[in-house]
Amino acid sequence: MASSLPGGPPAGPSLMSPGALDASVNIPTQRTPSLVADNPNGAQNNFSADARTDIDSRSASISLPLREILASTKPDQHPDLGLSGRIISAAFCIPYKLQIHHDGEWELKHRPGTAALFDSFANLASPDSHWSHTLVGWTGEIEQQSPPDNSSYNFQNNRIASATNKPWAPIPVNSSQKPQPPPIDGIRVTADDRHRLESQVSSSKFGNILPVWLSDELDSPDQEMQLKDQGRWRRYAEREIYTLFHYKQHGPTDGRSERQWWQDYQRLNNMFADRILETYKPGDIVWIHDYHLFLLPNILRQKVPNIYIGFFLHVPFPSSEFLRCLSKRKDILTGALGANMIGFQSHTYSRHFTSCCTRILAFSSTKGGIDAYGAHVAVDVFPIGIDVQTVRKLAYGDPNIENTIFNIKTIYSGKKIIVGRDRLDSVRGVTQKLMAFEMFLERYPQWRGKVVLIQVTSPTSMEEQKEEPDNKLSSQISQLVSTINGRFGSISFSPVQYYPQYLPRHEYFALLRAADVGLITSVRDGMNTTSLEYVVCQHKNQGPLILSEFSGTAGILEDAIHINPWDLTGVANAINTALTMTPETKAKKQSALYEHVTTHTVVEWYDEYLKRLLANLSSFNKSIITPALDKHKLISQYRSARRRLFMFDYDGTLTPIVKDPQAAIPSDRVLRTLKSLAADPKNAVWIISGRDQNFLEEWMGHITELGLSAEHGCFIRKPRSEEWTNLAAKANMGWQNDVLEIFQYFTERTPGAFIERKRVALTWHYRPVDPEYGAHQAKECRAELERTVATKWPVDIMEGKANLEVRPAFVNKGEIAKRLIDEYAGVHGHEPEFVLCLGDDFTDEDMFRALKSSDLPPDHVFSVTVGASSKQTQASWHLREPADVISTVTLLNNSKSAVLE
Repeated sequence: MASSLPGGPPAGPSLMSPGALDASVNIPTQRTPSLVADNPNGAQNNFSADARTDIDSRSASISLPLREILASTKPDQHPDLGLSGRIISAAFCIPYKLQIHHDGEWELKHRPGTAALFDSFANLASPDSHWSHTLVGWTGEIEQQSPPDNSSYNFQNNRIASATNKPWAPIPVNSSQKPQPPPIDGIRVTADDRHRLESQVSSSKFGNILPVWLSDELDSPDQEMQLKDQGRWRRYAEREIYTLFHYKQHGPTDGRSERQWWQDYQRLNNMFADRILETYKPGDIVWIHDYHLFLLPNILRQKVPNIYIGFFLHVPFPSSEFLRCLSKRKDILTGALGANMIGFQSHTYSRHFTSCCTRILAFSSTKGGIDAYGAHVAVDVFPIGIDVQTVRKLAYGDPNIENTIFNIKTIYSGKKIIVGRDRLDSVRGVTQKLMAFEMFLERYPQWRGKVVLIQVTSPTSMEEQKEEPDNKLSSQISQLVSTINGRFGSISFSPVQYYPQYLPRHEYFALLRAADVGLITSVRDGMNTTSLEYVVCQHKNQGPLILSEFSGTAGILEDAIHINPWDLTGVANAINTALTMTPETKAKKQSALYEHVTTHTVVEWYDEYLKRLLANLSSFNKSIITPALDKHKLISQYRSARRRLFMFDYDGTLTPIVKDPQAAIPSDRVLRTLKSLAADPKNAVWIISGRDQNFLEEWMGHITELGLSAEHGCFIRKPRSEEWTNLAAKANMGWQNDVLEIFQYFTERTPGAFIERKRVALTWHYRPVDPEYGAHQAKECRAELERTVATKWPVDIMEGKANLEVRPAFVNKGEIAKRLIDEYAGVHGHEPEFVLCLGDDFTDEDMFRALKSSDLPPDHVFSVTVGASSKQTQASWHLREPADVISTVTLLNNSKSAVLE
């Protein structure tokens, strides 16, 4: 620890004292020295007072460039969306740490961390903003102020109740006295307390804050809350999602704890949804932030289908191989896909998310997003920035900072200062940093006694500090610090100064300005804002930045010195390079870094996000959206029609798409529904499928009232007949050998792919293959078929869902649809008065096209595509999934005909 290191800074008051600007959630028992000695001329700012000032004012100072940026995104620029001009942001915690006093008063302190996000909220809520801003967030762990130290204190008024299992708990024996209710562990918060806080934060600089109150005992708003295990709301997000998203895996467990954490995670998200819907109005934009609220978008979507939702993930998103380790992976993905647009810090993370949706949920993806549940979800990249104006003001506008910088320079006179600031987390690479610094001192002895590493490690939350790995990490770091200082230090000097605490803001920014080198060695990171703040603070000093290539910031700070934190020798060499860099090189690199950071601020980040979100919403509204099937109109026409024709595709329409085609057998419900529909003498029901006749005969042949069409129309079996007709009997099948040769070539080179040989058509399936590789191989295979087979033979090369099919050019579902309509008119003497045609695939478009070009009255035809409403189709209506198809047919079966026989 820093307090025990010889030659460290002179001991001052603890950073946990009331005068500190930031406070740790957990106050350590050991007193920790200040970074520098107290400056007698520098006034100590009171953080709580600052927080109270924030509550009373929303007059944040906004520079002219910010007004220009805000002017570029206005609610009235998209009149088609009917925007209300209000943004509801949902963040896990509100920007304040809360402490309730014994008299019911609330004390608010700034919540350390996530400064960039909170700054964006402040800018959105500023008077210069074109938006009205409301913030919904959990209160966080509420702390109880210690009771006053006097003997007259009335224990009955104490908000922390005594434990129920104390042996000295009083038992009333006097019947004239009412028994006291059994005391309960935890903090008591009454309805008046909650109302008092909500009034206090209703006009903060972050906008109107609506706290989310979480308690096991809260059944109605009028009840008193008992806050027991407050950390439970973090556990699933921070022990399961956060760790796995940073490529850390837990050992196997019995799953009981995880099930409880998951229930709490679900309740957390549902409580957020309820709180948002209390204030939501049509036209509001709901912007949801980070991994604690993955389920929230879909919960809101289910309750308000047309709501505008944006989601942004601030941490990395893992590859599909890691996400598969999460038992609730499908729930997490499905929850996020309730949003209209999902944003990530880097292209790598967005690519991982798209890949997971494709591999795990089997959704199709495009360059711009995911087609899921009948809608298109945009996926885009938005690297977050910092509030440069605020950082400048804090780093250069506080007179205390100049004195602090002078003190730091005096303490470490004649030495180069390397600065690191990280969270106490194994993914931040603090141990790698210390080990690399040790190697640096070994390899470059000329720097011994001439360089100091000041490492500040921010404490984790109360919940995280209970985790054994973090306790081990803290001990490991302390041991490394002691080892390095023991090897390379002296009585008067220690080369590593370690501060496991939050620094007051003036000390933190003074340290960044005084540094000669910034060193960030995270092994997995979202967007490291410390690196951005360092660049702004080094505008004059021009100290180089050493940045891990695994940080999300590495992709945008190209002029930093990039290192692999696992390569200790490489990091040691990079430190020497930074320390020996010429002034000209430092100036050139700093100029480029500074230009990028100051032109990609947090204001531009949220403005760009909103612009693209609104553009996607507007584009979706303007695109040709296939409306949902009007079931009232459908039933009305069905009832009035005497002659009806039904044409169903099979895979993806009557049954869901599965990896193994042979496993897509019809359910009992599907068979009962079709049999009931075909039993009506007014109905002619056909299954028009790409399946071969053996499959259709095996699973549907027993329903004699059904008409069956196999291999896209190559073979047909009419209703109440057992004979199959081969419509391709006279076709030349010489092309099959050429196609088989090509299919076999790609099958051997595509593990998991296989060939389905039907009597006429040949199909190459690659659904079991890795989606990206399978799509690539299919593209190459199709190109080869078009270059060779299609130039010699009259065939069609059809691209289905994870398959390629080759068949004679004259055979397709559209020709069968025309044939059925013509034959119907010939047999019955009149065209059908009701036609319902359903399909989900590209091959079904031939049927829709044939119906559109027919002479049937449009009101009599219902062409329905199954899937996303945004996909290009010739159909007039859409249903989301096969289950909706069966439900719709069941409605028709239950409908009573309005026409007498």
